Amino acid sequence: MNQVTLNDTHAIAIGAGILGTGGGGSTYLNRLRLNNELRQAGRPVPIIRADDLPEDALVCAVGGMGAPTVSNEKLQEGQEIKRAVRALEAHLRQKITAIVIAEIGGGNALGPMITALQLDVPVVDGDGMGRAFPELDMDTFMIYGAAPAPFALADSHGNVVIFKRIGSAKQAEEFARSLTIEMGGSAGLVMPVMSGATLKATIIRDTLSLAKRIGDAVLDCRARGIEPADAVAELCKGKVLFTGKIIDVERRTVQGFARGKLLISAFTPPNALGGSLEIEFQNENLIARRNGKALCTAPDLITLVTLEDGEPIGTESLRYGLRVAVLALPAPKELKTSEALAVVGPRAFGYDVDFHPLPGDLL
Repeated sequence: MNQVTLNDTHAIAIGAGILGTGGGGSTYLNRLRLNNELRQAGRPVPIIRADDLPEDALVCAVGGMGAPTVSNEKLQEGQEIKRAVRALEAHLRQKITAIVIAEIGGGNALGPMITALQLDVPVVDGDGMGRAFPELDMDTFMIYGAAPAPFALADSHGNVVIFKRIGSAKQAEEFARSLTIEMGGSAGLVMPVMSGATLKATIIRDTLSLAKRIGDAVLDCRARGIEPADAVAELCKGKVLFTGKIIDVERRTVQGFARGKLLISAFTPPNALGGSLEIEFQNENLIARRNGKALCTAPDLITLVTLEDGEPIGTESLRYGLRVAVLALPAPKELKTSEALAVVGPRAFGYDVDFHPLPGDLL
C-alpha cells in the first residue's frame, strides 16, 4: 500500500474496528472526517514503509486520548492533533518527517491520516500496538525504548500542553489521563517523538495494510451474501470463539475509561461451545471467560462483530439483543515477549491468570 484514497476508507475502517477489540474510538465518525479531509485536500494520503525512512528522520505517533463514550458525544474540531504537532515542532525547532499511527485499532487508525493531510506529510504503514489498548504506555515504541517525552496534548478549545520531561511512560499515562479528564474527557495526543532508527526498532510493521485486507475480506463476504466471521478468523490466523446474543451489558465511565462487562448467550440449539460467554473490558475487550475459565486474554485480540455482516462493535455500542460472533485473534509477536507481557499481559490489568497465547502471530 502506497496511498489511501476515498475508495479505501471503508475497508480500512472495518479492519481497524476489528483490530480495535472494542476500543480506539468510532471508526464511523473518523471515517467521515477522513473522507471530508480527502475531498478538501484533493489528494490521497501518502503511505510509506518503515524501512524506507531515513535513520535521522523525525517521526511522531499520534492519536486520540480518552473514553470512546465521551469522544462519540463530544465531537472534536479536527485540528487538535495538528495543533499539538506544531507545538512540538516549535519546541524541538525541527519539522516532523512523517506521522505514525499510535494504535491501529478503531478510529485511531483514521485520525492520524487526517493530520498527515493537514501537515502534508506521509503516514508510516504500522503502529505501536497491532490493536488498541486503554493506556498510552502500552505500546511497543516505549516498551522497547522510545522516550516518552517530550509529548503534547491539545483540546478542542485551543489549549495545548507540552511535557518536556517525564519520569516514565507509566507516569506519562497518569498525568496525561488526568489532564484529558480536565480537557473534557477527550484530547489529541502526540507521543512519542522518535528518530527513524528508533521507529524501525520498535514498530509493528504493515498493520495499516492488514486493516485494509481485513476490511476487503468483510466487504467481499457481504457482496457474496455470506457471514464474514470465519473469513476474518482465517485471514488473521485466529478462530471464532463464540456466537450468540448479548443478554446483559454493564458499562460506566471511570477515570477516563469505559469500563464494564457483557454476557453473551449461545443460540438455541447451542453452538459447539454452548452456554454463555462473559467478556470484561476497559475501553477494549481484555478477557473472555466461560464458567469462570479464561478462554482468551490480552494481548491476544477479542473482537465482537455483528453476525450477519461482520461490522465491528465498539464497547460504547454494546447493547442487549445484538447477534454477534466473538473473534479470538493472535497478537503480533512483538506483544508476546516477556518485556511486553509485563505491560500488556492479563496481570498488567489486574487479572490473576497467566497468558496462554493463541497459536501463531497476527503478522
